[in-house]
Amino acid sequence: MEKAYDSIPRSVVWDSFKGRVIMDEISKSIWEIVPSCMLFADDIVLVAKAKEEASTKLEEWRAVLEGRGLRISRTKTKYLRCNFSGIESIGESEVTIEGDVVACMSKFKYLGSVIQSDGKIDRDVTHRIQAGWLKWRAATGVLCDKKFPSRLKGKFYRVAIRSALLYGTEC
Repeated sequence: MEKAYDSIPRSVVWDSFKGRVIMDEISKSIWEIVPSCMLFADDIVLVAKAKEEASTKLEEWRAVLEGRGLRISRTKTKYLRCNFSGIESIGESEVTIEGDVVACMSKFKYLGSVIQSDGKIDRDVTHRIQAGWLKWRAATGVLCDKKFPSRLKGKFYRVAIRSALLYGTEC
């Protein structure tokens, strides 16, 4: 969404800390079963079996959000067509928001994980390994310093490097 948290009155944000979740309140009128819609902060994932269904759900979300003063970001909105069979579909309509065509991606990053349209995980594994190496390089000053005890280095490794390397693998 576009500037989702900038456009919400602060009183609503404070009320949400008292037990209500902002996105739940916004989405109550169009929520379906849990697997077809996932929310995290200001990110929404819609799941549909066909492009027409995805366009319909996007329009429902757009109408509800704009009715509450929020906008779906046209530049950030993308869709991923899962093509596990490898058979290309010909003649299917495009996914649109108010007539604007939504870009189709072969992969995208969501909550730190790389999701691919072919169902493979090689790019996600590569991304995790790179994240681990980045943390390792940033921490070499501590890990290679003889002044730090080995036990402290082990704890530092587990907290900073291993967690970056394994982030999201439980999903």
